[in-house]
Amino acid sequence: MKKVYLDYNASTPIASEVREAMLPFFESHYGNPSAMHFEGIQAKQAVENARKQVASLLQCQPNEIIFTSGGSESNNHVLKGVFTTFRNKGNHIITTTIEHPAIMNPCRFLESLGAKVTYVTVDQNGKINPNDIKNAITEETILITVMHSNNEVGTVQPIREIGRLAKKHDILFHTDASQSVGKIPMDVNDLKVDFLTIAGHKLYAPKGIGALYIRGGIEIEPLMHGAGHEGGRRAGTENVVLAVGLGEACELANKSMPRNEDILKLRNYFWDQLQKNFNENIVVNGNLKGILPNTLNVSFLGKIGEEVLAQVPDLAASTGSACHSGKVMLSPVLKAMGITEHVGKGTIRFSLGRYTTKEEIDRAIYLLRTTV
Repeated sequence: MKKVYLDYNASTPIASEVREAMLPFFESHYGNPSAMHFEGIQAKQAVENARKQVASLLQCQPNEIIFTSGGSESNNHVLKGVFTTFRNKGNHIITTTIEHPAIMNPCRFLESLGAKVTYVTVDQNGKINPNDIKNAITEETILITVMHSNNEVGTVQPIREIGRLAKKHDILFHTDASQSVGKIPMDVNDLKVDFLTIAGHKLYAPKGIGALYIRGGIEIEPLMHGAGHEGGRRAGTENVVLAVGLGEACELANKSMPRNEDILKLRNYFWDQLQKNFNENIVVNGNLKGILPNTLNVSFLGKIGEEVLAQVPDLAASTGSACHSGKVMLSPVLKAMGITEHVGKGTIRFSLGRYTTKEEIDRAIYLLRTTV
């Protein structure tokens, strides 16, 4: 029987166009971008073209983009770089209670080095109130970091409003947009961000490649030191083939943005069918009007998410809780939203993508209906 993949927020397949763009750099174009001969020049041109493609998606300048190994590296680069560079100015960082571990754990590490971190809470839909950010600002605040959208429930944050606050108080502002890039339009100038994180495997590029937007004129200590790659901002010979893949994925995302409306309709159809089949035994977590178009986080009341998915091996999705030694542990995101254990233990996150079909949604409904 056909398997159904509804875990695009965890990782997307590599687009065929991305794979085709990468192939020559696996097979014959093997030069070092720093070399001055014909192979090196060709590799350098490929990297710079990819940089332009990424910049076009974010509506910024190519020299404001550096390539990294992924979202975690980009986030660490910003947090540790800002703290190291501006420690004499202040040691206070503002973030939220629903950030990805790639933000939370670097923050905890910096706390061990003397940083003071304020974790702003969210409402029942997982949304930040900009006034809470404003009230957390002190004279010591050097960085605000808020995810653009949440990876579990899909809530899109008021980044533009927070960006204006940061600018007013002359505070650097970072957003982890790993889940948003390619799903909703991005304009770093409109968002008023100084740093923005991209992860390739969230937008049909390979794993192991990401990018970081750094607003022109901002200099922070590099995460890795070595030769002067990426304008001296990220040491290590550029991974040409993966950079080419990310560039092509960003160009595809630019062209495919209107298709997200179709994904939204399919997501809403999925929710309608779930309601029809499970009635009062299912609830949605978050507000469907303020989340990513592809994301649906629901709770099957009276069930345990892990157990449900274990009984449906042909359906790929993610849970919002884990069962250890008979005890259900809710994710920090669900806890921050005030979701009770009774509701949260039955949580499953479904995330659709570019290749999801109505037939797959109907099959997912069938699999769930015959199991739950």
